[in-house]
Amino acid sequence: MTKTNSVKSVTPKYTIDWYFKWVASAFILSSMSLRGVDGFAMYDLSFSIIGVSLWCVVSFLWNDRALIILNLAGLGLLLRTFVGIMFP
Repeated sequence: MTKTNSVKSVTPKYTIDWYFKWVASAFILSSMSLRGVDGFAMYDLSFSIIGVSLWCVVSFLWNDRALIILNLAGLGLLLRTFVGIMFP
C-alpha cells in the first residue's frame, strides 16, 4: 500500500497573475538575500520595490483586500525610504 502526501495547488497555473506572483517572489527573495550586505542597500531597496509593486498588481487581480492593504502600505514605506535616500 502506497501513501502519497501530495498537495494540490488551488490556484490556476500559467495565467498572468501566476507569472506576476512568481516574478514578484523572486525579486523579494533576491532583495532579502542582499539585505545586510555592505554596499548593496540600494539593490535591496530597488528589488523590494519591484517585488512589492508586482504583488500589488496580483492583489488587485485577485481582489484580495488584505493583500492590497499590506502591499500598498509596504510600497509606501519602501518608497518613503527610497526618496529619503535619494533626496536627503
